[in-house]
Amino acid sequence: MFKNLTIISLLGLLSVILGAFGAHALEDKLTVEALDSYETAVRYQMYHVIILLIINLYSGFSAKQKKIASYLFIIGILFFSGSIYCIQLTSITAKSIWFITPLGGLFLILGWGYLVALFIKKAKK
Repeated sequence: MFKNLTIISLLGLLSVILGAFGAHALEDKLTVEALDSYETAVRYQMYHVIILLIINLYSGFSAKQKKIASYLFIIGILFFSGSIYCIQLTSITAKSIWFITPLGGLFLILGWGYLVALFIKKAKK
């Protein structure tokens, strides 16, 4: 469990650092649309870090359930936010990795769907 919390904390730390970097260092370097996209990546990363903390601290889930939910959300963060960071901060174009961002979104959706299923299952008990 502490390994998960360490990874989650690092993702939270990165979202604050990347958010500050975007607000201060990229404001004059990116277009308004590119900066908006970058900020979306930071926001989604932080939202999902918060849910990861809740999941991993919630005593109502088994270790296996926490692991599955965590993998879904972490992969979602890496693919969704990570691909946007790559597009905005490097010479990698959206055309070359177009499929990674929606794939990350799909993993985030699967994570939320998995939580819905877990809570429905708990409500039936």
